[in-house]
Amino acid sequence: MKTSRWLIAACLAASLPAQAQVFKPIEVKDQELDQLRGRYVMPGRIISFGVVMNSTWQNANGDRIGATASLQVQQSTFKPQFYVSMTGENGTGTSTAQGTGTVTGGAGLGSGQGVTQVNRSAGDGNSAYNNFQINVSEASQAPQMAAQQGQALASGATISASNNAGTLSVASTSAGIQMSIQAANNQGASLQRLADGGLMQATTLLGGSNAVSNITQLNVVLRDNMPTAGALNCNLDQLKGLRISGY
Repeated sequence: MKTSRWLIAACLAASLPAQAQVFKPIEVKDQELDQLRGRYVMPGRIISFGVVMNSTWQNANGDRIGATASLQVQQSTFKPQFYVSMTGENGTGTSTAQGTGTVTGGAGLGSGQGVTQVNRSAGDGNSAYNNFQINVSEASQAPQMAAQQGQALASGATISASNNAGTLSVASTSAGIQMSIQAANNQGASLQRLADGGLMQATTLLGGSNAVSNITQLNVVLRDNMPTAGALNCNLDQLKGLRISGY
């Protein structure tokens, strides 16, 4: 990010006349900044983009169900495709007690914009974890494409699995991708949805001693186009004309 700032300032310096010594900074309004989101990455700079979504649910008896949906896009990618891997294991083999908790309200939680993370619990001894990560790195070339694991998720299709922990479904819609878990014996439910330009992570717990997690990662690789030392020195020399006493 520091390099980008230097390059922008250098471009400004090169275009200013000799009277640049009287240049004074002005405050940019929030409304103007709001329209500039995402425009600091030059076209062609992104050489690899990936999404990884993971949801898991484990109940008090050790029964566990989960899924991972992943997507990786590069310049050589012919068609972007999500791949889904289901995981699960049975614990003690005994049935969990019926969840008796009640959660009310929250009708507007699904209409939020941006990132929405919600945990609601009406039981004891539960843990719920929501996490959204954005990983940005630089490289001279795109990383090697990893071998795709799991089943391809076609547009409009749903992949489901179930065991003693509950039922998990991964669905692809025209708006995005959704991963939901309905826990067995009324223990609760979880939802993770990446759609309409936003991310929703929500868990509702109605029983006890459940462990739930919803994790989404965005992995972006930018082309490493760092300027040479000579170019940086030239930029710094141009910026000297902008220095004002006290800055």
